[in-house]
Amino acid sequence: MASVDVEDFIEQNRQLADQVETFRSISESEKHWKSRREFIFRNINDYEDPHLDHLLALSMVWANNVFLGCRYSPDLLDKVRGMAEGIVVEDAPVFKTRDEIMQQQRK
Repeated sequence: MASVDVEDFIEQNRQLADQVETFRSISESEKHWKSRREFIFRNINDYEDPHLDHLLALSMVWANNVFLGCRYSPDLLDKVRGMAEGIVVEDAPVFKTRDEIMQQQRK
């Protein structure tokens, strides 16, 4: 879903969009929320009640990995990356591990 597609989806599914808006954290920036909201919209049909909390947790895992550099198990990251396939995050930060930095210093 491109940004325009998301906006069209919201207009066509106002009740669902209003429900999804309630999932926004007070500390989320607009940039983080727009990306996480798209993640939720893309996957919500696979996680309807009572599994909606699972989707919200996965959306936070994905957002925390992309925006904050949090690390999780490879299986979990593979799952959320697959769920987020096609979501374009502009100006996403790039994180390096300590080992990557040390290896770069040795060169």
